[in-house]
Amino acid sequence: MPTQNPRYCITVDDDLLRQIDDYRFENRYNSRSAATVELIRLGLESLKERDADEKE
Repeated sequence: MPTQNPRYCITVDDDLLRQIDDYRFENRYNSRSAATVELIRLGLESLKERDADEKE
């Protein structure tokens, strides 16, 4: 299914790819891209929380 969302390509090493694939299958994501987007979202959310904690 085509998407109108912006696309970009990243290169990862074998270990990181394995971790992404493990996360994908453990959480039943349909695609590697969907799992990667969720991991990025979780990472950004975590950084925001950390930054907020540091400001307190």
